[in-house]
Amino acid sequence: METLQMNSQKEIGQYVADDFRTAAIFSKYKIDFCCNGNRTVEEACKKKGIDSSQVLEELHQVINSKTGESIDYKSWPIDLLAEYIEKKHHRYVEEKTPVLRQFLDKLCKVHGERHPELFKIKDLFYASTGELASHMKKEELILFPFVKRMVKAKLANSPVQSPQFGTVENPIAMMMEEHDNEGQRFREIAELTDNYTPPSDACNTYKVTYAMLDEFEKDLHLHIHLENNILFPEAIKLEKQISY
Repeated sequence: METLQMNSQKEIGQYVADDFRTAAIFSKYKIDFCCNGNRTVEEACKKKGIDSSQVLEELHQVINSKTGESIDYKSWPIDLLAEYIEKKHHRYVEEKTPVLRQFLDKLCKVHGERHPELFKIKDLFYASTGELASHMKKEELILFPFVKRMVKAKLANSPVQSPQFGTVENPIAMMMEEHDNEGQRFREIAELTDNYTPPSDACNTYKVTYAMLDEFEKDLHLHIHLENNILFPEAIKLEKQISY
């Protein structure tokens, strides 16, 4: 049976990077594992007023269970990981955004009078997806191509052209700040929707919209986790191994 160090001082992002199934435990206790993954389990539990030993026990059970095999993203070459994030998570955002915007517009017109929180939810979603569209383009046109160039340079043992942004840490810092902003927006959406629980008078569109928002947030959490906790640290490490 596989054992990993069960340590209350281990960072949350490291647990999730080692085994993504642990994300479900952090989500259950409403502990942010993507944007705030650099905190220890002890710190996060203390802030929430949760018994850390209970959380650690549940993490231990998940890590040592053989059901639901986890994808080992950490073992992937980072150019492949960047490609995967773009093809899977960026495309997901692009496909779901117009559908959800349309549904939220409809809900505001039909149910907005009885449920005024819908207008705030709609505004937050519009703002978030607008920013995400710009954010993803920056990754696709600037950061990810440079990551791929670094991988090629390392394999060929050749120098890479110095980027206009100086060091890879500069765009990464910007991307992480933008991740924080979207994480905060979706925390507000989750609060306003009572964790995506439709009201008793909800029609089918209402129920579908809340289910889709819930799925959208979960996908965003995995998306941000793969970048913040795996791709970005590995890119910074790789840059130190190549020459300009």
